[in-house]
Amino acid sequence: MSELKPTDASPSGAHKSKTLATWLALVLGSLGLHRFYLYGFGDRLAWLHPWPTLLGLYGLQRMELLGQDDRLSWVLMPLLGLMLVNAMICGIVYGLSSDEKWDAQHNGGRASRPSGWGAVIGVVACVFLGGISLMTTIAFSAQRYFETQVEAAQEISQDPSSSR
Repeated sequence: MSELKPTDASPSGAHKSKTLATWLALVLGSLGLHRFYLYGFGDRLAWLHPWPTLLGLYGLQRMELLGQDDRLSWVLMPLLGLMLVNAMICGIVYGLSSDEKWDAQHNGGRASRPSGWGAVIGVVACVFLGGISLMTTIAFSAQRYFETQVEAAQEISQDPSSSR
């Protein structure tokens, strides 16, 4: 299990910016770019990020082509929303961590300059987009679930062979 944990210091020894990590999580975090930046290309969790995101995008494309009745797109599209929410949570955690804790965890204890407003603005954007993504994913999934239940109830009521 220790293989999945990233090392405390950056693999290359280069300075890792808290602001840049926050913005990478905001912009391309669902593809794992923030983890590649922080932990390098050897990070196994970073390599797991693109697959659910791409499956979710495929589900979105299927729904656009085949309509809302395509059940596979119902299953795949929430993956995109969950990966976006995951990335926004990472951006919030990065941006709100103290500079001292950030430096100890990602810069080997070397002090860096204060992160400033760039990280704060990134956190606000992550909260905004994360909230929208989470509410949209929940609403879409709940709507599809209840529509399926209504369809099943209508089929049962129209089927003359069903006994009550």
